[in-house]
Amino acid sequence: MNVWIAIGLTVVGCYAVKLAGLLVPAGALERPLVRKLAALLPVALLAALTAQQTFSTGHGIVLDARAAGLAAAGLALLLRAPFLAVVAAAVVVTAGVRALGG
Repeated sequence: MNVWIAIGLTVVGCYAVKLAGLLVPAGALERPLVRKLAALLPVALLAALTAQQTFSTGHGIVLDARAAGLAAAGLALLLRAPFLAVVAAAVVVTAGVRALGG
């Protein structure tokens, strides 16, 4: 498949999804269940993306330096560290474990 055909199909698909969202009646968006799901969906998607990027390589599940960095970030969050400190802790621990051969 040509790359430009794939790009064109992606553009059309994105536009269709956006158009479908605009066609939803306002009354349907005011329901409590829809509001709650709309608030929780981005968090769930971000958590799934983080887990997929941390624990997988190709088609397999791995436990490497990325998991240690995620654990360090989680600990920093539990200690209520500022965002930059959380990111720095994850970077330092990940780099340290990789440097030690883990």
